Amino acid sequence: MFVSSLTSLKTTYKRILTIFALVSVISACGFHLRGDYLLHDELQTLYVSSNDVHGELTRLVKQHLSHNQVKVLKHKNAQVPELRIMSDKLDRRTLSVFENGQVAEYELIYSVNYQLRFIDEEPQSFSFELNRDYQDDPSFALAKSRELSLLLSEMRTSAADRILRDMARIQR
Repeated sequence: MFVSSLTSLKTTYKRILTIFALVSVISACGFHLRGDYLLHDELQTLYVSSNDVHGELTRLVKQHLSHNQVKVLKHKNAQVPELRIMSDKLDRRTLSVFENGQVAEYELIYSVNYQLRFIDEEPQSFSFELNRDYQDDPSFALAKSRELSLLLSEMRTSAADRILRDMARIQR
């Protein structure tokens, strides 16, 4: 009985030691969980502006910034850098059609243009595109409409994540 509990205790200690070693190795190599970015000190307080102030992308960028402990100001301040989302738009391109001429598959192209303005400097402009394929089927219009909505939401989330990744790479 005593030997059995001693073996169990040794096994538990080995597991804890293995987990501790694994966590130490991962943190030592600079690993961060996805979505956690180390932004430059100057970007720890930021004003975010957009042509579409209540737009989904603007809301997501502010949310991602807050998640990364960046203070997002509600009003513009000349002493604080500004992230200005110039535009975000969705285009689609036909990839294939059914025999009857209806579109079977689209390529969705989500384009984002934004600027980062530091105090007393010219703005730095950035732009990127995200692409996704979308198969359309008029027989399932309601389901496909919901799928398109979810796909666009996922693309906006990816775009907000991309903006933060770009900001984390800025060297000052």
